[in-house]
Amino acid sequence: MTTSLNQTLADFQADRALTMPADKLKISVDQRRLLVDTADRSAFVKYGDAVGTFELTEVDEGPVTLQGLLQLGPLVLVFFRFAGCPACNIALPYYNEHLAPELAALGATLVGVSPQVPEKLRAVKDRHALSFRIATDEGNALARRFGVTYEFDEPSRRLSLETGIPIGDVTGTGTWELPMPAVVVIDQKGIVQFADVSPDWLVRTEPGAIIDAVRDINLRAAA
Repeated sequence: MTTSLNQTLADFQADRALTMPADKLKISVDQRRLLVDTADRSAFVKYGDAVGTFELTEVDEGPVTLQGLLQLGPLVLVFFRFAGCPACNIALPYYNEHLAPELAALGATLVGVSPQVPEKLRAVKDRHALSFRIATDEGNALARRFGVTYEFDEPSRRLSLETGIPIGDVTGTGTWELPMPAVVVIDQKGIVQFADVSPDWLVRTEPGAIIDAVRDINLRAAA
């Protein structure tokens, strides 16, 4: 039996707790807990929302638009933090194995989305030989529209500065802002048919829920 994505992430966190300095681990845990407790869920993208036009920059293809991405079928957007994020480096290859082939068979387009600049973001696509698109959401414009961004709290900022590589330098954005992990499934009319947002970046949407959402879109379209 395949281990679920969230169990894989939980196992990763359990292993990291054994090796990561306690003070740094606490900062990460506290930041995730704060996000869970304070996130404005009323602002999150939701079922039934109309998605206005947008443009992303795919790391190999260049500019891609909502209209272009919807040409072949439903669109699945997976928002993730940045190319070096440990949890993202578990989730993205997991999706590559357990989600991307199913979506391709269903005629859906899968795009991983991060604010990180293309020249830095390409690393995660190459590292895992991802079969789906990876694209930059410049300035977190789409993530903000979907209500899924957050900023580092003060302890996380201090830790980032102490490493000598602030997150804004890592992403190339110069800011403390990142997206929460989120999955948004959009039908060919540009309407959100499924949305799942996780303030805790160690909790991600399981592939099965995404596949089911796309199947439902296809069934309705065929009816």
